[in-house]
Amino acid sequence: MIKIRRNNRYNKLVFCEFCLDFFGNQSELDRHSRKCTWTHPPGNEIYRSDETNISVAMFEVDGKKEEKYAQNICYIAKLFLEHKTLSFNTHPFLFYILCEITPRGCVMVGYFSKEKYSEFNFNLACICTLPCHQKKGFGKFLISMSYELSKIEGKSGSPETPISDLGQKAYNSYWQAKLIEVLSQSKQEQLSLKELCKITSMTLENVTQTLKDLDVLHYDNREGHHIAIPESLIKRYQEKRKKLEENRGRVYVRPADPNKIRWYPFHALEMNKQARKKAEDQKL
Repeated sequence: MIKIRRNNRYNKLVFCEFCLDFFGNQSELDRHSRKCTWTHPPGNEIYRSDETNISVAMFEVDGKKEEKYAQNICYIAKLFLEHKTLSFNTHPFLFYILCEITPRGCVMVGYFSKEKYSEFNFNLACICTLPCHQKKGFGKFLISMSYELSKIEGKSGSPETPISDLGQKAYNSYWQAKLIEVLSQSKQEQLSLKELCKITSMTLENVTQTLKDLDVLHYDNREGHHIAIPESLIKRYQEKRKKLEENRGRVYVRPADPNKIRWYPFHALEMNKQARKKAEDQKL
């Protein structure tokens, strides 16, 4: 159950933790809960992992097929994201629901959405972690998942702009950690910016700006632009990561593991459906 305090007709709104229907008082939710048979989001499970003191799963939900569920997600996100524009047309979007696996079922802790067909290669439209589940790594997990899906699609991506100050801060943290990880683990003596884009699925603009923010992108007349990452920066990153991994008492989710993803791009599935339909029509 999610409780949100609002200054309106009701003192609080209560939500079903599975189908996300919302009600004005607890008695209505109790009556609904006795009839609700849902135990997970209405979509395909594309990821499952056992993390530190928690097990998580992710589901892909089509905003066209599950319109009411998708609209309920948007209502919830609007309560916590002041800059979010509430849209009732969820058909152009896919929703990726991150859930905690409990004995009762898969309970939503956060989500991100993306356009099915993005003209500007945006890999994320909206992202939200419920306030009661923050500081557990869910935000970075959602961001990392959006980039892992871009890798499967074979293209670079970025979040939809403009982005909120809080969202920009989260992305800067992810981008910096990802580039430090790639540069510190690379066995190649030289890596071009294009190669970094291919490895991370980040756009050239995001890679360049992040390297500048880290103060590791330099220029001289002889070598031109080059990356020089100090050992102290790598050491700080490794110590921070080690500290998180050693704290076994907290609930923490690592970035998405690409080996655990079971997913096909939406446009590939649509093309496959059209090809099958065409083949069936030709038989007739």
